[in-house]
Amino acid sequence: MEIQYVIINFLILAGILFLFCRKMIVRIFRSRRERIQQLLDEAEALEKRELPVYEDILEEPHLPVDQTLVQAAKTDAEEKIRQIRAFGQREMREIHRHMIKKVKKEWLAEIKAEITALFQKEPYLSRIRESEEYIIEKILEKIKLTPGDMAYLKRCDVLYVTLTSAHPLDPKLVERVDKATTELLNTVNGKTSLWVLEDPALIGGLRLRIGDTVYDGTVAEGFYLFQTSLIKDPITVDEAAKELLEEFTEKAAHFEPKINEYQLGRVMTISDGICWMDGLADIMYGEVVEFDCGERGMVLDIQPDRIGCVIFGEYEHIESGSRVRRIGRIASVPVGEALLGRVVDAVGHPIDGEGHLPHCDRRPIECSAPAILDRAAVCEPMHTGLKAVDALVPIGRGQRELIIGDRQTGKTAIALDTIINQKGKDTICIYVAIGQKETLISELKEKLEKYGAMEYTTIVAATASGSAALQYIAPFSGTAMAEYFMYAGKDVLIIYDDLSKHAVAYRELSLLLHRPSGREAYPGDIFYLHSRLLERSAKLSEEKGGGSITALPIIETLAGDISAYIPTNVISITDGQIFLEADLFHEGQRPAINVGLSVSRVGSAAQTKLMKQVSSSLRTKLAQYRELANFTQFGTDIDEDTKRTLESGKRLMEALKQERYHPLEDWKQALLLFAVSEGFADETAVEEMAAFEDGLFAYFEEEQPALTYQLQTGAKMDAAFIEKVKAALGSYAKRA
Repeated sequence: MEIQYVIINFLILAGILFLFCRKMIVRIFRSRRERIQQLLDEAEALEKRELPVYEDILEEPHLPVDQTLVQAAKTDAEEKIRQIRAFGQREMREIHRHMIKKVKKEWLAEIKAEITALFQKEPYLSRIRESEEYIIEKILEKIKLTPGDMAYLKRCDVLYVTLTSAHPLDPKLVERVDKATTELLNTVNGKTSLWVLEDPALIGGLRLRIGDTVYDGTVAEGFYLFQTSLIKDPITVDEAAKELLEEFTEKAAHFEPKINEYQLGRVMTISDGICWMDGLADIMYGEVVEFDCGERGMVLDIQPDRIGCVIFGEYEHIESGSRVRRIGRIASVPVGEALLGRVVDAVGHPIDGEGHLPHCDRRPIECSAPAILDRAAVCEPMHTGLKAVDALVPIGRGQRELIIGDRQTGKTAIALDTIINQKGKDTICIYVAIGQKETLISELKEKLEKYGAMEYTTIVAATASGSAALQYIAPFSGTAMAEYFMYAGKDVLIIYDDLSKHAVAYRELSLLLHRPSGREAYPGDIFYLHSRLLERSAKLSEEKGGGSITALPIIETLAGDISAYIPTNVISITDGQIFLEADLFHEGQRPAINVGLSVSRVGSAAQTKLMKQVSSSLRTKLAQYRELANFTQFGTDIDEDTKRTLESGKRLMEALKQERYHPLEDWKQALLLFAVSEGFADETAVEEMAAFEDGLFAYFEEEQPALTYQLQTGAKMDAAFIEKVKAALGSYAKRA
């Protein structure tokens, strides 16, 4: 009963400090918060104020008023106001996040200081000393030799045992521990060397270390577990804190001391986000470790005499000789419905300033890809809403289609339009941003929110300012989040933007881990890295739930060189590629898809019957147009048939143009392409093709509802239906 009173007093003290912790928030970052708030107020005032430049122009009757310029100036001013407001809100969220983190650390330091002082006084000191014999019994019930200890004993005859306490121990307890550990080592013909130490930082209780394994029954360990759980929880209001305190008090009434078992190692060297450790002989590849300062890392290299670890956060506070403990789990991330609509980092922590994530399941970031027998054929279309993609390089659910091209050629635009087009189609979207700027990610989130796509999308952000370790694990984390939905029978679209930066991050880590480099300084397993990532995207069989993951990896090329190392690797892994050409982009062809170098290995199996029928000859016509256009650019005389082919090709290329964030339904794409291919747009000027397109859709929806309904089914057109569609198109062409 006495130990129960000790724990109850400890929890009451923690609760009291918890209630008053909010006062510290007011004092921290006050000046910076006021500056950001002032910035937001100025933006709001600017938004309400009428700009005098417009009034001056309108008051002068002799000056011509160009309403286009006036509207452009207003739009520019509104955009600047929006940017100021967005900047202020981002800064405020970032300040709030860092502020809460700092407050919690300072608060926990104060609590630990109070607890340490409390347990130095009576009657708490006597009560905790009386529990030492009970803790010893519990520890000795758990001790065992691990495989790492057995391997160490094969090299050395002696295994070191350390017994540490906050106060001088009774010699009888020391003798009891010595006897038990000696008997344990005698079973394998080993010897033991017992060291007895005192460490006031333990506050109370005992800690026994056998080799790398620690059996911890100290107050400091209990506080560590309390601190770990609290760091993950948000700071709550007074009512929630009172409820938490009552819950802790109720648990304390039935408290029984527990022994926490873990393994400890030691930091040998630390530099550039890479840590070399010794000890931890039983650790596995990909396992998470935690350092004394609270930062965490992941094991990425295991050698006979040392272990290589990459650090997720800041490594400046980690020193050589400091301890590192084994967490006991493979690197994993939270998964589930709660992640939808959120922006998280590579380890699953929210970074959008919209509060803490509720309870989620967890999945390891790396796991085996579905077996061949567990997969089904890719035959359902994943509509992107882009005419040039759905008609020429169709994508199926469960396919891996590479988007490749130079910088600033519209790769991300295709990915975003595809996400927006999934609205209302029961498809979950995961966007993994690797090495992107924070401003770009923020703008991307705003665009998705504007078009209502964020509610079914999760953004996994490993920004350019983050560590190479976070950029390395980001696509694996995003895939783990996608697999949760796939194995639940849902369809998922995942975008890796981009794997070129991912390869660079892995190359950096590998070189720092002293791994031999190969072509272009990349490690030899870079192909295996991307293959084991992309192989996890698949279409599952009905027996496995029928879910799917459709992957759109993005690769950036230099000067259109698709024969470089990383592009050729990913091309050989994926089921096709969409190649974006810089010359087409600069000519105004958006999306700038090179038909000759783009291919989908799934092909027409990922198209509706209507689109398959309409687009069957489209690729040939475009190739013919490109060839004739290149031939006639030298001024060669051409006949009338060639001129008609060129004019038809120009209109077809113009019809494939599409504005950003305006995806089209599949039947609209098929109808437009059919109209242009059959010559119903030949009398329309090339620059008026956009108006022709809008009018065509409005005409069919308003005046041809029966034909529109049949087109929306996606069924193949028979001869009679084709004649009806041609008659309607002829009527519209005469009217246009």
